[in-house]
Amino acid sequence: MSASQTSGSPTSPAGGAPTPPADAPRPGAAAPAADSPVHAVARRARTAAAALAPAPRTLRDAALAGVADALVARTGEIVAANADDVAAARSEGTPESVVDRLTLTPERVAAIASDVRDVIALPDPVGEVQRGSTLPNGLELRQVSVPLGVVGIVYEARPNVTVDAAALCLKSGNAVLLRGSSSAHASNTALVAVVRDAVAEAGLPADVVQLVPGRGRESVTELMRARGLVDVLIPRGGASLIKTVVEQSTVPVIETGTGNCHVYVDESADVETALAILVNSKAQRPSVCNAAETVLVHEGIADVFLPRALQALTEAGVTVHGDAAWQKAGDGAHGPAVVPATAADWADEYLSHDLAAAVVPSLDAAVEHIRTWSSGHTEAIVTADTAAARRFTALVDSAAVMVNASTRFTDGSQFGFGAEIGISTQKLHARGPMGLPELTSTKYVVTGEGHIRR
Repeated sequence: MSASQTSGSPTSPAGGAPTPPADAPRPGAAAPAADSPVHAVARRARTAAAALAPAPRTLRDAALAGVADALVARTGEIVAANADDVAAARSEGTPESVVDRLTLTPERVAAIASDVRDVIALPDPVGEVQRGSTLPNGLELRQVSVPLGVVGIVYEARPNVTVDAAALCLKSGNAVLLRGSSSAHASNTALVAVVRDAVAEAGLPADVVQLVPGRGRESVTELMRARGLVDVLIPRGGASLIKTVVEQSTVPVIETGTGNCHVYVDESADVETALAILVNSKAQRPSVCNAAETVLVHEGIADVFLPRALQALTEAGVTVHGDAAWQKAGDGAHGPAVVPATAADWADEYLSHDLAAAVVPSLDAAVEHIRTWSSGHTEAIVTADTAAARRFTALVDSAAVMVNASTRFTDGSQFGFGAEIGISTQKLHARGPMGLPELTSTKYVVTGEGHIRR
């Protein structure tokens, strides 16, 4: 018996080089610390991913159905754990916009379960043939979709992301490592327990869904350094979190961006339509990344639009940070007061009932402002001019461009993708709301009949 066999290392069937275990890092990767708890769960995830990848759709869908049912059945347990997080957040003076994102109610849990059921109904991306042909030499070439492998998610106080990420990764054949914020630790622990129980009940490895251990920054750092064990890392949260992960991770990163989104009201816009879109974009749920943070108004419609907009925004609880034209329209005598805007306002993702506002001389000036200050997430134009709409969509370089529609529609479920893993503002490997197809890569399957290259 060889030394490799006596040491427990498996060998290839032909007795050649040892076959690495499923949890081994990819060749060429930096060796992870053997005693790291974070790397330990990553190794278990890698083993689980190898078992999940070939699982048929029926089994993955059955696990998802079990997850949805379990969320509803154990709502009381989830909401009770979440109440501890919410109470702690309020005692620490956490802004209400963040508390809102943290909060789970029975209605929100039911909505999360509904999103999981929506994922079940989506087409299975695994094994889909992207392209294929028979080469002149007779080789059959197919490019097929395959899971990414082990996906790490680093996110802030959004416990719904815990289930969204788990569901999408499970459906697409990926194992997932979840590292939520410490402020949602009780909520995430309860949710992951529910999901793991349901997955195991369906006959899949529970370790396809794991919570990354640790509540300090060191656990995030270890996850970012787990190159070879984690295939891709996706940060979801504020600018500081995303910047840290992008700049410090050795694991490949899909960057989900902040949402400094704009609404441009063109000269030809219908005033009532523009008011409805603006208020919805800003105030329907201001604490999310697809809420509008800036409104730009063409000077040709400003005299009519600004007083109406100020009134509607004030009624919606919005504070306007405006340029000179907006300040004049809201000088107290003619309308609600306007806070003077600074350069910081154009750059800010408020995530609150605040809105930056400016009057621009042209559509091109609006585009220039957007190109200067936008985070590349979502921009909207309100116009009755088809040519203006076409020019705006051609010139604006963001992940989503809306024509006569609210910025709030940039969302995986609204786009029909099911629950999203995030909204990417980069151009590789995905852009915009990331659904199931964005959680796959491809490989080439080449079939011959004894072909050899000459």
